[in-house]
Amino acid sequence: MCMRTKHRSCRTGPPRGFTLIELIVVMSIVALLVSIAAPRYFRSVERAKENTLQTSLNVMRDALDQFAADTGRYPDSLPELVEKRYLRSVPTDPLTGSAATWVLLTPPDPSVPGMVFDVRSGVAGRGSDGRLLADW
Repeated sequence: MCMRTKHRSCRTGPPRGFTLIELIVVMSIVALLVSIAAPRYFRSVERAKENTLQTSLNVMRDALDQFAADTGRYPDSLPELVEKRYLRSVPTDPLTGSAATWVLLTPPDPSVPGMVFDVRSGVAGRGSDGRLLADW
């Protein structure tokens, strides 16, 4: 016996649910949105890593210059900058995830004392601007 109330109606027949077509349409819309958003997300992650790399290189280069101006020589290693408190710690290369992959360049003038004149990333490849990452 069916009693109709103000808010409910009597249903005769099988219980209603989503049809297969409705589920396929919803899944295709979700897949379309993900295919649009995912490449942008991964591109933004790569750009953020590149910006972090540039910032780390600038900070280390400033510390090298300050060390050379204060002591009259360049440091023998990056940990020496940490020991002398020019850096809090040797930053990790955001593209490799390691602080041991930095490429240390010696001074072009052999009469200048010290071993670390410049620092570069040890990553092979090109950045989003087309330049080699090792040349930053």
